[in-house]
Amino acid sequence: MSFDFELSEEQQTIRESIRRIMSDFDETYWLEHDRSGAFPSAFRQAVAEGGWLGIAMPEDVGGAGLGVTEAAVMMEAIANSPGGMSAASAVHINIFGPHVLVAHGSEEQRRRHLPPIVRGETAVCFGVTEPDAGLDTTHIATTARREGDHYRISGRKIWTTTAQQADRIVLLTRTTPAEEVERRADGMTLFFAEMDRARMEIREIPKMGRAAVNSNMLFIDDLVVPAGDRIGEEGEGFRYLLDGLNPERILVGAEAVGLGRQALARAADYAKERIVFDRPIGQNQAIQHPLAESWMELETAWLACLRAAALFDAGRPCGAEANTAKYVGAEAGFRACERAVLTHGGMGYAKEYHVERLAREVWINRLAPVSQQLILCYIAERVLGLPRSY
Repeated sequence: MSFDFELSEEQQTIRESIRRIMSDFDETYWLEHDRSGAFPSAFRQAVAEGGWLGIAMPEDVGGAGLGVTEAAVMMEAIANSPGGMSAASAVHINIFGPHVLVAHGSEEQRRRHLPPIVRGETAVCFGVTEPDAGLDTTHIATTARREGDHYRISGRKIWTTTAQQADRIVLLTRTTPAEEVERRADGMTLFFAEMDRARMEIREIPKMGRAAVNSNMLFIDDLVVPAGDRIGEEGEGFRYLLDGLNPERILVGAEAVGLGRQALARAADYAKERIVFDRPIGQNQAIQHPLAESWMELETAWLACLRAAALFDAGRPCGAEANTAKYVGAEAGFRACERAVLTHGGMGYAKEYHVERLAREVWINRLAPVSQQLILCYIAERVLGLPRSY
């Protein structure tokens, strides 16, 4: 497999097309949505109308049939805008979430569900994490009980993003109790269920950043789901879920790079314009050097994202590379946002300069979908061959 350090002409066109969409949603739009908490529906609709929600979907269901590399280019461009992670998170789940349907859904499910997702007519959320399980997914307690041609599902989910807008949920359940399976990963089943509000209470979680993109607690009480909405075989849900982990890590890394680049550009502009002691503060090495370091860190992280994406698109193993992309992207983005606030001094604390908003949002890349510490464990065990620590 060859690796090109330059974006192809097609990838550059994707980046420029996304930038044109982003130009219609300026700082004021995103600041107002951050203050009000209103979902950026107009932005999501513009992305859908451009056909970008289906960038990595198969062509036979209306998608572009492109790879994770192109999706990473797209998500970096979205995050590298005044919208930051609020913009990226408004469409993120629709880029990678339906992958499990592409890979493991029946032909009927693919034909029925994927085209409206591509067109933006069906919004999707992801129900995996639970309050008492956290990152230990095999200990989820949401249960699905088979009754004839349907299942009855009850349980709780947490940090379910965009559940307020979602029409469907990719829902991980236990169909066999944990004490009855040989391996902890056995006995879990995925569904592509309707969001039946009569059987679900959706409670928004107030949070630090991305106020415009809701995260929620879900309380599911006797939700009836047709057996035809089960994804793949009963009991194989956890293994199906693993197929989407590497693409999501790559996209999260790319989004963190984009957000960091946006913050860095704002810091550099301010450093050129802000005059203190009769000279621009950007003339001082104490300002220059941290920003220069962030530029190098972000470039390095971007290359890590591109390499991981290229391996995935080539069908090569990429677990270590995808986790690395997420880790270094999150760290580089975080430092760039921190330095952007510090460069602005006291005004970095003011909403009118927007870097405080980006700094609040960049935390999510370090926390989800997996912690930085678990990535270090993965590399220690899977790459360095050290004994498992947990």
